[in-house]
Amino acid sequence: MKIFITGGTGFVGTYLSNFLLNRGHRVAATGTHPTQTRINHENFQYVSADTTRAGEWQQEVKEADAVVNLAGRTIFKRWTESYKELMYDSRILTTRNLVAAIPEGAAIPFCSTSAVGYYGDREDEILTENEPQGNDFLSKLCGEWEQEAFRAQTKGVRVIAARFGIVLGKNGGAMKKMISAFNFFVGGALGNGMQWFPWIHLDDLISAIMFVIENPDISGAVNFCSPNSVRNKDFAKILGEILNRPSFMPVPAFMIRLAMGEFGSALLSSQRAVPEKLLRHGFTFRYPDIEDAIRDIVGGK
Repeated sequence: MKIFITGGTGFVGTYLSNFLLNRGHRVAATGTHPTQTRINHENFQYVSADTTRAGEWQQEVKEADAVVNLAGRTIFKRWTESYKELMYDSRILTTRNLVAAIPEGAAIPFCSTSAVGYYGDREDEILTENEPQGNDFLSKLCGEWEQEAFRAQTKGVRVIAARFGIVLGKNGGAMKKMISAFNFFVGGALGNGMQWFPWIHLDDLISAIMFVIENPDISGAVNFCSPNSVRNKDFAKILGEILNRPSFMPVPAFMIRLAMGEFGSALLSSQRAVPEKLLRHGFTFRYPDIEDAIRDIVGGK
């Protein structure tokens, strides 16, 4: 297959691109830099583009057998009004342009990223894909993001809205930031630590993306998270023990909100998401338990 990936040289995108190339697929991936040096393979094509704008990059979409949409500015940053606009445009406009580029009657799978933040702060509720949308900024952003993706259904496209949990992997993403905090002895639970932490190992995330692409019976919203969410305080305790660093110093909620503003409130929100649809269709997680996942990522230190 030829697979087109927006954000194909980011943290998740680089791993996915290499995974596909190693299995004999061809990959065309977008990035914002003029050149890239992370992937060197005869079946890899790098497309430098601002995907929030229509352009020549859309021609590559027309030749794809599957499309994966990973583009979007990171949420791990203080949300000023100007940055919220960048978060919005990088997701909504990119997805809109992707859908516009897909030919009528293409009948291809389109896996478009969303997030479990779709559900908002739900305390201890168990959240399958059928649960309603929340009403905060991130929830509304995810909702509009998914709506743009689902417009492709009118062209005969099978759309999967992949609601990612926090992706844990080596050398990047959220885990890199958390390990750094623990190494400086400032790691610990956020607030009271009782909020649920929906997570997924990067290996399982990549396998799940391929699983939904290859399984024609899967469409609609899909939770991409471990079947075993943990409370934030338990995650911090396990990570601290494996790193041999203290985890008994929680970061007060008011300090998180003061330092990070609206994003701080999102960090303190709780989503006890479960991957009901993946499990029902027979997907097997390699890392269903948080301790095994962390040990794999940090090398059992």
